Amino acid sequence: MYKLSTLFIVFIHLSLFSQVNNQTKPVLKLDKSLKNISVDTIKIGTFDLAMLDTLHVDSLEILAKKVAVVDYKIASEIDKKWMSSWKNSSIDNSTSLIVDMDSLKNIVINDLPTDTLKQRLAYLNSTTPFYLEYNPSLEKIIKHYLKNRKNTLADLMGRAKYYFPLFEEKLAKYNIPMEIKYLAIVESALKPNATSRVGAKGLWQFMYTTGKIYGLNVNSYVDERSDPVKSTEAACKLLSNLYNIFGDWDLALAAYNSGPGNVSKAIRRSGGNRNYWNIRHFLPRETAGYLPAFYATYYIFEYSNQHNLHPKNELSPMFETDTIVVKREITFNQINRILKTDEELLEFLNPQYKMKVIPHVKGKEFTLRLPKFMAGRFVANEDLIYAFAKAEDAVREKPLPKYFESPDKIRYRVRNGDYLGKIARRYGVSVASIKRWNGMRNNNLRVGQRLTIYPRTPVASSGKSNKSSHKTASRKPLPKGKYSIYTVKQGDSLWLIAQKFPTASVDEIKKWNNIWSNKLKPGTKLKIY
Repeated sequence: MYKLSTLFIVFIHLSLFSQVNNQTKPVLKLDKSLKNISVDTIKIGTFDLAMLDTLHVDSLEILAKKVAVVDYKIASEIDKKWMSSWKNSSIDNSTSLIVDMDSLKNIVINDLPTDTLKQRLAYLNSTTPFYLEYNPSLEKIIKHYLKNRKNTLADLMGRAKYYFPLFEEKLAKYNIPMEIKYLAIVESALKPNATSRVGAKGLWQFMYTTGKIYGLNVNSYVDERSDPVKSTEAACKLLSNLYNIFGDWDLALAAYNSGPGNVSKAIRRSGGNRNYWNIRHFLPRETAGYLPAFYATYYIFEYSNQHNLHPKNELSPMFETDTIVVKREITFNQINRILKTDEELLEFLNPQYKMKVIPHVKGKEFTLRLPKFMAGRFVANEDLIYAFAKAEDAVREKPLPKYFESPDKIRYRVRNGDYLGKIARRYGVSVASIKRWNGMRNNNLRVGQRLTIYPRTPVASSGKSNKSSHKTASRKPLPKGKYSIYTVKQGDSLWLIAQKFPTASVDEIKKWNNIWSNKLKPGTKLKIY
């Protein structure tokens, strides 16, 4: 069965590889009004940014909705199954397995008599470097979990299917006991963005300073404490150092939670004892329940079948995802709008990006993690995704020209009958630009008011009067000939109206009707030439 499944997966990968390489990548064609968008002629990377500067975000939304994305049916079906599994998980950031040991009561579980538990713990103790010996306190917490945390543990088992292969790979690399993979369950309930009340973060709950020491960078965009791969590597390095200090894995774990200093104090206060159970009452309260939670989790995962406990909402293992090195700054939102993926999925797989932005910095690599088949879809549409991001960046607000020397700046004096749309058309600029250049919060003008303008259409030199400028500013006359009248309906927009008339664009409709706003009032009569 295993061999057949493996062959099937290899077949799918080869099929997709063939399709990606044999199918022509999509290319984008668009006119200035974005009325017609197709994916067949013009190369993606050759956008005319001068044209894109005139587009609005609304236009890019139209672009995102209309572009065709290469996809493959079999991959799409797998994506749906993959995403439906992790979305059903009921684990939240508040889940903690650490409990107050002294408050636990004796619980009777019929299928786990004390003698059976002793035998099982003795067997586990013989297979691990941890001191997993029976004691009444450990029995209490194991039975507490089985009675009160069964659903949580089932969810954690499902989530572990995703993370444990990664943990095991790193633990083997550093020659660390495999059982330590259960430590991340106690630390964070396998939530990569889990944050403690004192600021520790990630699967392995690194404090900021400790994270920096072990190579985990934190900045405005990225918090590598939440990066599953990098934080696991850092945890292995820290745990190896702690073991070298104490020579005992139980004490190393206690030091991981409370710091080496607290463990040293507990050893002194206990009279020099080095067995965890003998120093437990001299440790901070949380650490006193920390190792028992780890032992109990280890036991329950190892004997889950005997307790009829099975994984819920299983996630695909880490080796069924793939990473892509991004070639430009890109946001989750930009990826989603082109590929029609799920932002929650991107957040789950890439929890290290705090602002849902993947930066691009010279000399550094930042990666995007996706399910394998979705990664194939990204690669097949990579040019299109980057081009869309480039186009969207082009319509962001730019530095205001008024802060730079410019020979093209003019000072315009507002006259009776002027309004922003009229002035904007005269100089070939947008109303929004005039408002930005002059720090205006609304569209109100007063006669005699001075406006700074950076015209696109030719005007007389700035040394001449406004009157001269008005005469020399080029202004397209309204077309002559027949026109039809269109009455604006409820829900209409300029773009929707332009789609109904093959000869009209949004900009032309605005010019023909002497309007500057994109907002339309139902009942308004528009001339369409």
